[in-house]
Amino acid sequence: MPAPVRELAARPWDMIVVGAGHNGLACAVYLARAGKRVLVLESRARVGGACTIEEPFPKTHPGVRMSPCAYLAGLLHPLVVEELGLPKRGFHWTPAVNGLFVPFLDGTSVQLWDDDAACEAEVRRFAPGDVQGWRAMNEVLGRLRERLRPAGDGDCWIGDAPSAEEIDERLGADEEARKLLYEWSMAEFVGNYLCDERLQNAYLGQGVIGTNASPFDKGTASIRFHHASGRLGGMPGMWGYVRGGMGMVSFYFCDAAREAGAVVASGVGVAEIVPGECVVLEGGERIAAPVVVSNADPRVTLRLLGGAADAAWKARVESVPIEGCTVKLNVLLGELPNFKARPGLHDPHHYGQINVPLTKAEWKAGFAAARRGELPEYLWCELYFQSVHDRSVVTEGLHTMSVFAQYVPYKFAQGSWEPRRDEVRRLALGSLGRFCSNIETAVVDAQVLGPPDIEEKVGLTGGHIFQGECLPPYMWSRRLTARTPMEGVYLCGACTHPGGSVIGLNGRNAAMAVLKDLESGARG
Repeated sequence: MPAPVRELAARPWDMIVVGAGHNGLACAVYLARAGKRVLVLESRARVGGACTIEEPFPKTHPGVRMSPCAYLAGLLHPLVVEELGLPKRGFHWTPAVNGLFVPFLDGTSVQLWDDDAACEAEVRRFAPGDVQGWRAMNEVLGRLRERLRPAGDGDCWIGDAPSAEEIDERLGADEEARKLLYEWSMAEFVGNYLCDERLQNAYLGQGVIGTNASPFDKGTASIRFHHASGRLGGMPGMWGYVRGGMGMVSFYFCDAAREAGAVVASGVGVAEIVPGECVVLEGGERIAAPVVVSNADPRVTLRLLGGAADAAWKARVESVPIEGCTVKLNVLLGELPNFKARPGLHDPHHYGQINVPLTKAEWKAGFAAARRGELPEYLWCELYFQSVHDRSVVTEGLHTMSVFAQYVPYKFAQGSWEPRRDEVRRLALGSLGRFCSNIETAVVDAQVLGPPDIEEKVGLTGGHIFQGECLPPYMWSRRLTARTPMEGVYLCGACTHPGGSVIGLNGRNAAMAVLKDLESGARG
């Protein structure tokens, strides 16, 4: 708290940002730099939302620092990095050039390097008949990225979402790119280019990250494109590790917001938004501002608006699926996993990301089980080891492992999350253990966050990490906009264009919309 609530309420504010997630903080920076009096209110004690830093094992292993949800940076927009001066604030990003390692139960494995030449050599060794198809698969991803997200001002993520007609004009006669963006399931996408079943399975999970859909569902290939469309560090499609952990991004944004003159107050919950007038705090205090920008997800924003919400807008918000299906494990290790297909405790594959795959039958059965409110036999897991790049996050002799896994139910058909949390822990580690020789002895401790935990801990309705689905029916011009029909009320979170992940541009886009409207006298 920078000042008592009574004092904050007495000050004149031009705008209030509800929620100090990374997009809310980014929005505050641009508004404050424009000379506006900005107050950011965060209900939790720590800023950052899903992109923050915590100590998951404070009693047994203090000093171990991990982000509860976000783990890698890849879609963080270079424009935001530059304009907020992140490098001078200490931002350091290590690209995970070792790419994606995938072991298989038959004892084979593949290392899909982010270096094209190295990856092609690996594909030639692993599945020689798929080299040409692998090239073609990557080429269509690259073409689509160049047409929709070229470097510089032509990037469709900057500003208002392009219309369907504008996208069509950019795509031209490229039917492959159009199918990738709108139509193909992830299974169709890989099946169109690759023949080797193992190589297809290696990629399937990249089409459903954070998405409550099967890789056999229409449009899931677009999720693969979304996550491959970044340009962080001038390296198209690359992901990497932020020194100190992903939450440092939010902390740098917070520093920039304060430096620009914004006031950031944590531990202050908002109970109501009164459009054009004020916010009402959970303690009953009213803080006046003609403009309120909500970084909360759209369902929470809807609740805060109450009867003031426009009926058509309310219906649109409620039409966007927002039930999560992911479980996050923050794991402390005594040693890194030893994969049976490629033995070793500190090898190149530990420096990228690792997928423990499912067969196509397991994907289908697992998704169906979660939809019934049951746990599947196995989980698809994606693994990251911050500690191999950055020893500052862990104590000597230990390692951190982030496990991002699907599918789990938001609600169980029988029982609830609390008594079944350890069952989910065993399922996730057991799914990994199929491919490792040492997982039972390597794990020192593990924190399990299912969708209801993410909802409670971070404030994301349904535990959906992207504030609602990012499938084609809910993207581009079909995504919620920063502007709402309510006077002076805007959105700036992942529910808006360009979608979910740690991007920062959502907040910038919202700030530009607010400032443009104020300049034109249209709103606020």
